[in-house]
Amino acid sequence: TEVDQAAEAAIIETLLTAYPTHGILAEESGSEHGNKDSDFVWIIDPLDGTTNFIHGFPFYCVSIALSVRGKIEQAVVYDPTRNDIYSASKGRGAYLNDRRIRVGKRTRLQDCLISTGFPYRPGDKLKPYLNMLGEVMSQCAGVRRPGAAALDLAHIAAGYTDGFFETGLQPWDVAAGSLLITEAGGLIGNYTGEADFMDHGECVAGNPRVYGQLVTTLSKYSKFAGAGDKASVRQALQGEQAASPAEASPEGSEAAPAAKPTLKAKRITKAKAAAPAPVQATAPEAAAAPAAADTPDAPF
Repeated sequence: TEVDQAAEAAIIETLLTAYPTHGILAEESGSEHGNKDSDFVWIIDPLDGTTNFIHGFPFYCVSIALSVRGKIEQAVVYDPTRNDIYSASKGRGAYLNDRRIRVGKRTRLQDCLISTGFPYRPGDKLKPYLNMLGEVMSQCAGVRRPGAAALDLAHIAAGYTDGFFETGLQPWDVAAGSLLITEAGGLIGNYTGEADFMDHGECVAGNPRVYGQLVTTLSKYSKFAGAGDKASVRQALQGEQAASPAEASPEGSEAAPAAKPTLKAKRITKAKAAAPAPVQATAPEAAAAPAAADTPDAPF
């Protein structure tokens, strides 16, 4: 949107004014600005949660991180609806405004609140994601989908939620949040637990105990999973497709069940059943009826 582009331009201008030799990796403009060969690269998402912002749903943020020779060294996530700044420096901890923050202390997945993001781009594999979601939902206390991954990760660092997973994320979605998580005592990686995940397009995070349990559940869905795990996922998907009812019955098969009557049809049927049946004349009465009609009135 125009808001994303304007915010990104303002951030890039500010950063390059202060650090003219640094590189830029931004959601809207990619690596168009800055020094492409620099060891110092600012990774920017000017508005994470754009759809939320457009609709007035108060869950969106600005995410900025500094990568030094491929490692995230500085991070900030700003939540404008609450005026909260989540920040972290490598080796110096994570903070919410001026308060030091730590990941939550829950250790059992069944007690945890997990956040996620739904696939929404054309071509995203929705069915495998729904299977992942179903497995996690059956194992935890609840799942939330707020709609801004960078802020989801900040909330894990602050202990508001206990874990997170999502497929299809880009470096600017997770760069700042990843440092917040690790500096707050948590772990973050891909679905198989590899820490070097930034370009893998899949992310799982949480405190160490919860992270391990989520990896156990999600690893078979990873693009880096072993052949056996991938085969089991494919078999499960094929089994579900085979079990689902056909959209149309083939010729010669049993007829589909009749459609349920509408409420109006039910009322009409009920009214007909309640109405008294018309009285029909018996044969003698019917024969006598014309004669009675021809009989003149009595004079008295």
